[in-house]
Amino acid sequence: MQSITVIGAGVVGSTIAWELASAGARVRLIDARTPGDGATRASAGVLAPYIEGGPTSVLRELGRESLDLYDAFIARLRSESHREIAYDRSGTLEVALTIEEAERLSAASGALWSEGVEARWVPAAVIPDLEAGVSPEAQGALFIPSHGYVGVSSLTAAAVAAAEQHGAQVFEETGAIQVSPIAGGGVSVRTSSSVWQSDRAIVAAGSWSSRISIEGAEAVPVKPIRGQLLQLLGTRGLLQRVIWGSAGYLVPWPDGTVLAGATVEDVGFDESVTQEARHSLLDMALTLVPGLKEAGIADMRAGLRPRGPDDLPLIGHSKVVPGLIYATGHYRNGVLLTPLTAQMVRRLVFEPGYAPIAALDPGRCGGL
Repeated sequence: MQSITVIGAGVVGSTIAWELASAGARVRLIDARTPGDGATRASAGVLAPYIEGGPTSVLRELGRESLDLYDAFIARLRSESHREIAYDRSGTLEVALTIEEAERLSAASGALWSEGVEARWVPAAVIPDLEAGVSPEAQGALFIPSHGYVGVSSLTAAAVAAAEQHGAQVFEETGAIQVSPIAGGGVSVRTSSSVWQSDRAIVAAGSWSSRISIEGAEAVPVKPIRGQLLQLLGTRGLLQRVIWGSAGYLVPWPDGTVLAGATVEDVGFDESVTQEARHSLLDMALTLVPGLKEAGIADMRAGLRPRGPDDLPLIGHSKVVPGLIYATGHYRNGVLLTPLTAQMVRRLVFEPGYAPIAALDPGRCGGL
């Protein structure tokens, strides 16, 4: 039985720990905070590769593959954790508020259909039949039925619970400081209070991956990009699905609240929320759905998304430390790519010779 230390208990690290523990590994999951208390708690959980990925990009193809895994992934996790996970696949409605945006989305509809993706162009007069709350100024919209969202906090909590069901140990407020190879094989992970040895270690600490010293390797080239979200006390039933606009998105929850996100700010490791973001997100929300004018603000939060040099994650074996695997740098797509990342890491651990596509190889970013 392989012993594995997973560093980072966000949505990516927690699901990796569950995947490995369920496959028979002896897993230790560690985090400098409590599980899911970093970027994960500030994620809206939108699953939309055909908006986020860009046309015919590597990222979009990865997103497509991961989205196809999601139904079975959630069903299995619900079964093994005995926990409910908010999960909805009612689609996204990307709204055009100008003629130029309408022309772009209409063309995108045709391009996606040609690739076999259901993407319906919705004329302005028909929008109220799908979403009555959308602004009457809308010039049209693109409806992609396969899109949706997942409750990231509930997903992470369920993954931790399921990992523990399979024998994983979880250590909170225990962050990794240094990772080193062990003579003769294995990996040592040093924290502020302990030194743990295992056959393998997985670096899945998001933005904080860059702060872990890895003996003989360069610093992991991820930087924190702050994203702020508003949680609005919307009217139950006002929205049926994720609404997307050029300035942001709205995610309706079953309890009637609406998540409005998200900013993109290069401010280092500053996790504070700002009045400027509050105003811009609220303005975006009201522009898309005027009926939110009377909505109160239930919460505002910020998370630091780990951005790599080329906006693609780093997933693969270290070339410097035998037994070390990277699974970090997912930037804005960590939730979308979660099932695929967990699957890739499981294969890296248990299938000799397996390697993800070259575009994800950590070695592309230097001496890792």
